[in-house]
Amino acid sequence: MKTWSKIRYKLEKEYLAESLKGHIRYFATSYSKCPDHEGRASILLDGKEIIEGSYYGYWKKFHLLPKDENYKLRTSSLFPIMDDVALQFGQFDQREFYWAFREFDNQSIEKSLSSENAIVRVFALLDRRTGKRRLHAMKDTIHNEGEVFRTFFNIRATAEGII
Repeated sequence: MKTWSKIRYKLEKEYLAESLKGHIRYFATSYSKCPDHEGRASILLDGKEIIEGSYYGYWKKFHLLPKDENYKLRTSSLFPIMDDVALQFGQFDQREFYWAFREFDNQSIEKSLSSENAIVRVFALLDRRTGKRRLHAMKDTIHNEGEVFRTFFNIRATAEGII
C-alpha cells in the first residue's frame, strides 16, 4: 500500500478538481501510542471538517445511530462498506480511507461514482474527471442520495458555478 503522504498527494494534486484546489484537504493519521495504531481521518473544506471519523470517536456516537428494521452494524473484518450513515456518524478511520483510495485509484470514474462505498463516491465526486456535464446530469437525481453525498455535491457544484 502507498504511504499516506503519497495518497494525499494524489487526491489533492492529481485527482482533485481545479475549482477545489486549495479548499479541500484530506487528513488521515495513526496514533503510534494507541493500541493497534488506531487513528482518524477527515475531509476538510477551508480548514473545517466536513466529515470525520475515528475508531474511538465512533463508539462515543454509537448510541445515536438510527436503529430501524434495516439497521445492521456496518463493520466487517476486511473491507467495510461505507454508506451515508457510516459517514454521518464517523464510523470509519484511516484504514477505510486507505481501502477506499485503493478502490478509487484502481477503477474508472464511472465505477467509482456508483460504488457501494460512500468514501469512494465522495472521492469520485471531487475528482477532476467528473465534469460539469456529469454534475448537471446528477443534479436531477441528487435528492435520492444521502446527506453526506449531497453536501459534497453542493460543495462541488458551487465551486463549478452550477448552483
